Amino acid sequence: MKPWLILSLCLAACATPPAVPQPDHLLHDHLFQAPAQPVRADEVLAMSAEMKEYLQTTIARQLRIKGPQQGLIDALYTKQQLKLEYDAGMTRNAAETFAARTGNCLSLVIMTAAFAKEMNLPVQFQNVFVEETWSRSGGLYFSSEHVNLKLGSKFSDARSLLDENYLLTIDFLPQQEIRGQRARVIGEETIIAMYMNNRAAETLAHGDTNQAYWWAREAIRQAPKFLSAYNTLGIIYRRHGNLPEAERMLRHVLEREPDNVDVMSNLVLVLQDQDRKKEAQALSRKLQEIQPHPPFHFFNLGLAAMHDGDFKKARDFFQKEIKRAAYYHEFHYWLASAYFNLGDAELAKEHLRIAMENSTTRTDHDLYAAKLDQIRAKFRQAQ
Repeated sequence: MKPWLILSLCLAACATPPAVPQPDHLLHDHLFQAPAQPVRADEVLAMSAEMKEYLQTTIARQLRIKGPQQGLIDALYTKQQLKLEYDAGMTRNAAETFAARTGNCLSLVIMTAAFAKEMNLPVQFQNVFVEETWSRSGGLYFSSEHVNLKLGSKFSDARSLLDENYLLTIDFLPQQEIRGQRARVIGEETIIAMYMNNRAAETLAHGDTNQAYWWAREAIRQAPKFLSAYNTLGIIYRRHGNLPEAERMLRHVLEREPDNVDVMSNLVLVLQDQDRKKEAQALSRKLQEIQPHPPFHFFNLGLAAMHDGDFKKARDFFQKEIKRAAYYHEFHYWLASAYFNLGDAELAKEHLRIAMENSTTRTDHDLYAAKLDQIRAKFRQAQ
């Protein structure tokens, strides 16, 4: 089994921990240059002047009429008002999300929490246990989970944090996808660490290991038990050529989570880089016992078949991957490509439509729309 670099995005969380010592022995600032962009925790939930103006002027009357909770929810998430758009391409802080009117799951949670805190509304962050999703970018694989939040009434109402009837849930998945799902309350420090871990992963995907280090470093300092950030920093060390530091970081996680397959997969690569073949093979065998077919396994086989011109085999592999992740856009895009090369324009169009409908960035959406138009044009010419 070929190992692969795995990062965990936003949506991976841990319970709010008690105070623990900072893991300074795992942080190596001297290996990196000063950050080009300052990394500051107090900017994550900070209100911009534009946000304050929106709160005090644009929606002030609505808040009085509907009440703070419902008034804020309607202002932010009804299509007739702020008109926010979901886009997974970048994790933004509160001010950036409001300015862009777009964001991923974590960005929207952070922006909503910033408004709520400004209004003196209690906020409860939650890690929701939905099925793990996967994506890839810049040669890296990303695993993502899900967070949402609950808003209470004014802090002056003692019932607001005790009675579920006084808490309104804001979520950015369809209600049918989260209904009945278990959730775990997490602290604000974990939300901030998640944001910084996301920024580290996204920055690394763009090739900037130096800035990525400072994001991941601060994620660990904000929430020392948020192990996803340690995994990210281990990958950063490897990309930066610091193999002993990468190994120590990844083993730190495995001491606490011995069967963490993402971290195991990353450690296999670090051991291979150090030419420690026997150790790498032993860990690979353990990894394969736990997870014989990791995410993207059949997809990568499909890509290889496409490269070899065996479009039937590629189609079959892509179909197997879709059976495990029904709505991941890239799987449908490549299945459409296989069908197109097999001469089945109708199925190619169907899967391009599915890819377009489930794309998580405007760039991907526009790419799939353009491909769909090209197939339609060729299909009309052939008639």
